[in-house]
Amino acid sequence: MKDISEMNFPENLRYSKDHEWTVMEGDTVKIGISDYAQAKLGDIVFVELPEVGDRFSKSDEFGTVESVKAVSSLYMPLGGEIVAVNDALEDTPEAINESCYDKGWIITVKPNDAAELNGLMTSADYLKQLKED
Repeated sequence: MKDISEMNFPENLRYSKDHEWTVMEGDTVKIGISDYAQAKLGDIVFVELPEVGDRFSKSDEFGTVESVKAVSSLYMPLGGEIVAVNDALEDTPEAINESCYDKGWIITVKPNDAAELNGLMTSADYLKQLKED
């Protein structure tokens, strides 16, 4: 795995303790996994996605990511309704490894309470947590 100093943590995103990233886009929130998470998992071979219309509360499991090393659960960084899923991941799950913040996004959510984003970490806070772990 590459060193944390070589990883990308865009400053416009917010991060959860479970390594999901979020970005507000209009009245929806796009969610994926961080560069650290995809690097730690290794080569991703399968992604289990929720259905559009599914509703989740903050911290609920909404899917899984399977790599050659392990299967990891995905957790909601905020509550809301799934309004889009990245169907391309069904055929090309490796997009998460190649471009976790762009082509490798996982879901888009209409949040129950957008203020929940304020409880997530900034890139600086997330990086600090990673270095302490």
